[in-house]
Amino acid sequence: MIKTSLLAAFGIILVLCALDSAAQSSYETITVSNGGTITGTVKWSGPVPKLAPVAINKCVEVCDPQAQKKRDLERLVISGNGGVANTVVFLKDIRKGKEMDLPETRQFLNQRTCRYEPHVLLVPDKGTLHLKSSDPVLHTVHMSGASDYNLPFPFANQTVSRTMNREGIVDLRCNAGHVWMNAEMMVVPHPYFVVTDEDGSFKLTDVPAGEYEIEAWHEGWKVTGQGAVYDVMTQMRVQRPVFSDPMEWTKKVSVPANGVVDVKFTISDRRPEMAASR
Repeated sequence: MIKTSLLAAFGIILVLCALDSAAQSSYETITVSNGGTITGTVKWSGPVPKLAPVAINKCVEVCDPQAQKKRDLERLVISGNGGVANTVVFLKDIRKGKEMDLPETRQFLNQRTCRYEPHVLLVPDKGTLHLKSSDPVLHTVHMSGASDYNLPFPFANQTVSRTMNREGIVDLRCNAGHVWMNAEMMVVPHPYFVVTDEDGSFKLTDVPAGEYEIEAWHEGWKVTGQGAVYDVMTQMRVQRPVFSDPMEWTKKVSVPANGVVDVKFTISDRRPEMAASR
């Protein structure tokens, strides 16, 4: 009886593993013929929030070479023409298409003058993130969310690599007292993801003709409070900004074969549920 129960339990585990594997491999790579292109912009509407910078109070020789004394948190970057940078735009319901071709620059994180560069990363599921510090001071990359690595960088120009094994959003923060350092990473299942440039523009190429839902995802920009964290170098408790939740806006898009469709997102300081009625 015990042996039978163990065999039954083992069978259930195999089924669950198979289902999990099938779910993770739901995107199929195909040769895209007569694919279309989605271009577009993400623009800001309404008054621009006033976001307070954070004082640079540690390692100022490295972190503040221009003696500005404060650092912008880079959570909301709006150009002169209203374009919103660092917004992730992606197709939500695509099941097959081109092979993974995300930019390598979005899969390499550098720590320079106590900033994470780039501020938004895109890494394929089961892909590799490369990390480096260009600063001669202790940094850490503490990840939470879909990944939970905690990586110290005690020396300049040290490079490490880690595989991202789970889809989702990953918050990146420094636990070495540089409380303004923050970035976001998306671990994604298919290549139809893009980060808007400094003017808020984006482009998705080789999209199979069809009907899709397209989303603009922004990490959120409001500071909702302060969270206590230990500085691993000094073992002193410091306060780090806590940010508001991400915001998402969605649209329907019809992609013609060999055609180009333009999608314009307008985002604001209001929650998406309110903005959707405009």
